[in-house]
Amino acid sequence: MNQRISSFTVNRRHFLGGLSGVLCVTAAASLLPRIASAAVDEGTLRVAIAKAAGDLNPHKYTGLFAVQDLLFEPLFNYAHDGSIEPGLATEWAVEDGGKLLNLKLREGVTFHDGTPFDAAALKWNLDRWIGIEANNWMNSSRLFAGLEIVDDHHVRIRFREPVLGLLQEFTYVRPVRFLSPNSVADDGSYKQPIGTGPWRQVSSSNEASLFERYDDYWGDKPAFPKLEVRVLPDSRGRMAALRAGDIDLMGGAFASPITATEAQTLSAAGVQVAIDPGTTTMVMAFNPDRVDALKDPRVRKAINIGIDRAAISQVLYRGLASSTGNLFSPNVPMSGKRYDTPVRDIEAAKALLEAAGWTGEPMRSKNGQQLALELVVSEEQIPGSRSVAEVIQAELMELGIQVTIRSVDHASRHSDIPERKFDLAFFQTFGAPYEPFGTIVGLFLSTYDNGVDGKLFIDAEHLDPLVTAAMSASEDDMGAALQEVYDWLHDNDAIAPLLFVPGIWAHSERVSGFEGPATEYDMPYEHISLVE
Repeated sequence: MNQRISSFTVNRRHFLGGLSGVLCVTAAASLLPRIASAAVDEGTLRVAIAKAAGDLNPHKYTGLFAVQDLLFEPLFNYAHDGSIEPGLATEWAVEDGGKLLNLKLREGVTFHDGTPFDAAALKWNLDRWIGIEANNWMNSSRLFAGLEIVDDHHVRIRFREPVLGLLQEFTYVRPVRFLSPNSVADDGSYKQPIGTGPWRQVSSSNEASLFERYDDYWGDKPAFPKLEVRVLPDSRGRMAALRAGDIDLMGGAFASPITATEAQTLSAAGVQVAIDPGTTTMVMAFNPDRVDALKDPRVRKAINIGIDRAAISQVLYRGLASSTGNLFSPNVPMSGKRYDTPVRDIEAAKALLEAAGWTGEPMRSKNGQQLALELVVSEEQIPGSRSVAEVIQAELMELGIQVTIRSVDHASRHSDIPERKFDLAFFQTFGAPYEPFGTIVGLFLSTYDNGVDGKLFIDAEHLDPLVTAAMSASEDDMGAALQEVYDWLHDNDAIAPLLFVPGIWAHSERVSGFEGPATEYDMPYEHISLVE
């Protein structure tokens, strides 16, 4: 159910009860120039994207997620509530202790060029990515053992071991979605983006791409015949185009991001803005391997209750983000019980530091060593994170903790974080459809190499056994096993969850029925109708 608050929409679930208090932006309407409205392309949904869609080959990692989502479909769909729904597979069973995926394929499906989607087409697609080293970050690829075609619409995929998150992996945008076997050259190289989805590409350039409804689509067809994505790299240009009526939709983490300040500006100008709670969490990491003080859970707890999460939400998202003490949003499946969001308590934090032996003022010390920490931030990773770091710096200074902020670019972060060259650092969980195990395994299991993402916290002795137990738990026991991981992280103040990153979209008056996407990788066109 959607709730209208001023000109904002809160999607899917009850989100921010006090949201209306941040919408009183009176002068913002004068910030953007009015642009003469161009003639509306009747029957066309015009979507802004920040960069060209790029190479849309679904088996590679270069195209824009949301555009690939228009063309290519998965075996299963990831629903808003985290459940798995039928896609190109209508029935499935995980058998042989998790080592066999038995699939019944949807009948009557064709690619945009008329090629049937069947078991042979499925095998041709899997041969292009599964079991290839570049894709072995996915368990299904790393553990792939073979594929058996039973008949035209029945296949069995075998794995060497049970595959954690198997069904979720087959919902991803890439590399698991399906390309027509006739859309490649004689040598097998990719030529054109031909999928089974509800849209087929008509034209593409660095400025725009046009798609038309695929009338032979097997499922519910879009309510309008055309969709255009227009490349507008500058956020102010996108906002001006939306207000002028030159585009209909913008937003999302990857398509055309909107900041909270921009959302408020648009809302004040009468533009409809939809705020979604999201499935990604911003977390501050502690690195005890670099600073002995952080080995003491009392010091970590003092920091956890020494920061003001509401102030952080206000700085970064103008209060549009919900503060949290949980690793995952309740939108994430098996996200665990809800913990109270830590409230800033300066005196309790000081008492913890005193009990841990860190005394003195204005800066605390112990055995002749000052309590000094380095907080690493990257504006390219999280825009506005430098300002958040400055808030935390000031708040921890009140406790007697000296914080130095080190700003790095994206490339430096990708080397420093995996090498654990930080005392404190900001992370973001991976979000749907990768959760909960994308984060639990990728950011916590010490033996798992997750490349440039690094680790939120490492404790091979105590945490690793809990993570591996959750990984090997049966479906019936998995929730309880994950709860043990969450409880350990919480009870040991191993991390400092800060807020749930909101999804922000804005749309024109032509758009009716908008609903936020199930994941930030999807294009949210499905419920839209156009009011001409």
